[in-house]
Amino acid sequence: MSPEERLWEAWKHIKVPEYARVEIDDDGITLTVIGGARHAAVGRSLANALRDHLRDTGWGPGHGHAVISGRKAVQPDLLVLPDDVEQIADPEGLGVLASGVALVVEIVWPSAEGRNRDHVIKHRAYATAGIPVYVIVDDDDHGGAVTILTDPDTERRAYNRSARIPYGEEALIPEGPAKGFVIGPEITGERRTQS
Repeated sequence: MSPEERLWEAWKHIKVPEYARVEIDDDGITLTVIGGARHAAVGRSLANALRDHLRDTGWGPGHGHAVISGRKAVQPDLLVLPDDVEQIADPEGLGVLASGVALVVEIVWPSAEGRNRDHVIKHRAYATAGIPVYVIVDDDDHGGAVTILTDPDTERRAYNRSARIPYGEEALIPEGPAKGFVIGPEITGERRTQS
């Protein structure tokens, strides 16, 4: 059994504590605690607005799903997937296949480690998996910003297009089932004061 296969088998058998997630990426297995009140409020607002936007399209928001690509598994804060999630279920029942996910969202945990994980590690993971749209909501990005990444280059392991929209302005999803969805001040709030 290769080291990658051993790591995969270990990840599959980890008992995940409540309010945590365990992911496997190029850096190995990572355990992270799921956010606090602000993180939950933004996530809930985003999910509710996305649900309304996607009504009767055959797509909807989800959370708590590991996105599987090869022997890697990353769990976004929010994702857009088909209403019939069984059509993209991982054969082992471990999550959903990245090939069927239209959009992922990460709400950055306020720390250097959280910013690195969402802006660097997960950027690389989602681009490599070919996720069409990756949205990063970051309170600590110069007063707050929504970054929308599109056009994944799986070979280069990066997104070709990036738009950074400061809090207080409207960030528009440019493609996919959520095309036209706006992430604005009613979800993120206005620009935040720098400390």
